Amino acid sequence: MNNSNHIENNCNHSRPSTNPHFGTTAIHAGQDPKQWSSLAIIPPISLSTTFQQPSPAKPVEFEYSRSGNPTRKCLEECLAALEGAKYGKHDGLTFSSGLAATVSVTHLLKAGDHIVCGDDVYGGTNRYFRTCASELGIEVTFVDARNTDNVKKAIKENTRMVWMETPTNPTMKLCDIEEIADHVKQLSNVFLVVDNTFMSSYFQQPLALGADISMHSLTKYMNGHADVIMGAIMTNREDLYERLKYLQNSLGTVPSPFDCFLVNRGLKTLHVRMEQHMKNGLEVAKFLEKHDMVRKVLHPGLKSHPQHELALRQCSGFSGMVSFSINGGLKEAKTFIKSLKLFILAESLGGIESLVEIPSIMTHASVPAEHRKALGIDDGFIRLSVGIEETQDLIEDLKQALDEAKKLHSQTSLIS
Repeated sequence: MNNSNHIENNCNHSRPSTNPHFGTTAIHAGQDPKQWSSLAIIPPISLSTTFQQPSPAKPVEFEYSRSGNPTRKCLEECLAALEGAKYGKHDGLTFSSGLAATVSVTHLLKAGDHIVCGDDVYGGTNRYFRTCASELGIEVTFVDARNTDNVKKAIKENTRMVWMETPTNPTMKLCDIEEIADHVKQLSNVFLVVDNTFMSSYFQQPLALGADISMHSLTKYMNGHADVIMGAIMTNREDLYERLKYLQNSLGTVPSPFDCFLVNRGLKTLHVRMEQHMKNGLEVAKFLEKHDMVRKVLHPGLKSHPQHELALRQCSGFSGMVSFSINGGLKEAKTFIKSLKLFILAESLGGIESLVEIPSIMTHASVPAEHRKALGIDDGFIRLSVGIEETQDLIEDLKQALDEAKKLHSQTSLIS
């Protein structure tokens, strides 16, 4: 599939090519009908919590559904294949939510250990590290990971995990995965986790760039239909896989078979959906840059993005995530959102429908105010999750809503 027509021209670096077999893998990996006696083309939903054993303590393959489930296994095999993990040796690992995956990874650590984390990550990740992991005696340092030297300087004797998110949520900052991975590999007992939620397996492959673990909130692009909460972890390291497999079972952070069925179904159209998300996201970003009510637009696919060159080096495309700052403040932002007809005011992202939110009072309200201020997440900062609707319809909706916000801003300026 060729998506180069949607990327801005005149760039010095070409993007890594998307796996030409991605769509085929998404449809077939883990789905072999011969694994079922019925030869069902679509993996059935196995709701049984327990499985008959031919003799005591001698299960055939599955024993208890928390430990392993046929429907979940299909999904985990497919995820490993899509992420470029050692498919056939280890499956992916799925969890009841993205945060459940985060909690499970953090259980690889112990009291007294230290985490280096990017300073602009999903609000739930920030909150968990600050208010939950810290209560377990785990220390966390947040750094601006755009400069790899900041990550290097933050690593201490007791550092055990480096947690990166790229692009970040919601300010779209990037870190150089390969550069950080090269440094982490020189250290003993330190591993690198990359939250790949914003890009999906289709547009970014952290394991291929040297990360030890690639983590997803499958709730977002991977499932893509806003009807499942689930997380996933993929790794090429046998030691990490075996420990995380143990924790998945021991902590009980597993998803339901029905939800696994839904995500498995969603993956089959991931490559098609992501192409349309990218097309719409870029067109929306370009439109916003030209509107006089918009102060700043953040999208890695724009040449105006300060890390555009890095994005071209490590990503094969871009998702539908766009952040921008509107003139004025909360009143203008609320007027803009209230005037929208297609974009839906709601948290989350990555679904087929277009969403809009104000991070400072919604998804990132749990982040301390001074931290939000340092990141530039003020009340005029808006995040869009651009869906797969018709491009021109979305642009027209944004235009009329921005025009309404502009009227309010003009009136306010005259009064002041």
